[in-house]
Amino acid sequence: MKKVYFLQTCDTCRRILKEVNLDGFEKQEIKTNPITVSQLEEMRALTDSYESLFNKRAKLYKEMDLKNQDVSEADYRQYILDEYTFLKRPVFIVDDQIFIGNSKTVVESLKALLS
Repeated sequence: MKKVYFLQTCDTCRRILKEVNLDGFEKQEIKTNPITVSQLEEMRALTDSYESLFNKRAKLYKEMDLKNQDVSEADYRQYILDEYTFLKRPVFIVDDQIFIGNSKTVVESLKALLS
């Protein structure tokens, strides 16, 4: 399975989507087509925690002052389900591997796998 979760209004997501060969990928824009519980569970099964899927750069993260709160795994899960901006993006799933976020090393690893 090849799938990418992204936000169309995010310049970084758009740039990365242009850099990567998306042949055979199912694309899901998370604002117009929010992720489901089962999709989030699938992502979680491929990584070590909900926190690793959580976007700590989101405006809401700062507005809600989550940095200064004790946030549990269950809380991270619920925040991601409640608000699309809390999913670190883009998220690429290639078979049993997951690539989360836009760091240079993540994007380069993804490109290397797809080339």
